[in-house]
Amino acid sequence: MSVRPPSSFAAASVSEVLFDALGHEILAEKASALGRAGDRAERQLARLKAHGRSPVESDEAYEKLRSQLLKEAADAVYAWFIQRELCGFRRHDSVIREFAIPKEVLMRLGAR
Repeated sequence: MSVRPPSSFAAASVSEVLFDALGHEILAEKASALGRAGDRAERQLARLKAHGRSPVESDEAYEKLRSQLLKEAADAVYAWFIQRELCGFRRHDSVIREFAIPKEVLMRLGAR
């Protein structure tokens, strides 16, 4: 008994097959980048949430560090949102709720 390839395979040229392989490679890299961006955002949000006032820390030092942590969290969340949009995810409402992204961070992104 012989096996025939599907008719669509026979019609595909070598360049189409290679393009399809390249397309899969690009999709895999987008997914990987999305995962890395999400992990970074999650780490930065955890750092922001864990930051508490030390009894020996001055108000000025506390605000300076909090401002820096807010900036880093906003940058990471912004990069994550951009990567999500590149992957076709246009709405961020669910991840904002799931990761409890603070309003302070969202305001730095221009969200209201």
